Amino acid sequence: QVQLVESGGGLVQAGGSLRLSCAASRRTFSSYAMGWFRQAPGKEREFVAGISWNGVSTYYADSVKGRFTISRDNAKNTVYLHMNSLKPEDTAVYYCAARRAGNVYYTESYDYWGQGTQVTVSS
Repeated sequence: QVQLVESGGGLVQAGGSLRLSCAASRRTFSSYAMGWFRQAPGKEREFVAGISWNGVSTYYADSVKGRFTISRDNAKNTVYLHMNSLKPEDTAVYYCAARRAGNVYYTESYDYWGQGTQVTVSS
């Protein structure tokens, strides 16, 4: 069992920045690939960014490429999502998730999920 706790969400003006953090409960965190997803009201949960277990490979949705950066610190059991140039359409609840295998882009591939953190971008 891996418990994930997100933090860092909040209200920001368009063009601003936020850094989300996701802390994992287990030392085996380094054996999991991690992902960030988001869900806006009335919409399905969508992939935002993913990172391999060692941080070498990263993946991004086209909508955030060039603005968001995913990173991880295995010594701290933490994954981050740095969000720059935020837009109102980035408003959503952001979730981190952990997986051992499967496709990085699919929610079904992820075994553990955090409770989410709200990000609201005002225009």
